[in-house]
Amino acid sequence: MNQFGEQIKLLREQKCLLQRQVANQLDMDTPMLSKIERGERNAKREHVTILCRIFSVPEDDLLSLWLADKVYDIVKDEDVAIKAMKVAEDELKINPKRKTPKHK
Repeated sequence: MNQFGEQIKLLREQKCLLQRQVANQLDMDTPMLSKIERGERNAKREHVTILCRIFSVPEDDLLSLWLADKVYDIVKDEDVAIKAMKVAEDELKINPKRKTPKHK
């Protein structure tokens, strides 16, 4: 699954921007951005915010794709992936902003 990377490439091309131009704004090299677009590497959370500014899109739009790709990568090889996702969905409905304890 690479919805995030595909969307980044589409937005970049719509804005007529080169990979090196976007990579420069993200403070990364061009090959790294290329790998993100192809789904071979994951962008960092802070990159999502910068990309939203570059492409003038709501942060929720790209953040949801970025997070979906991360979750998919975690569960894709598990036999109980769909069941686990339903449990997680139910938990999010009950406790949408559950805080995790900080580790010392």
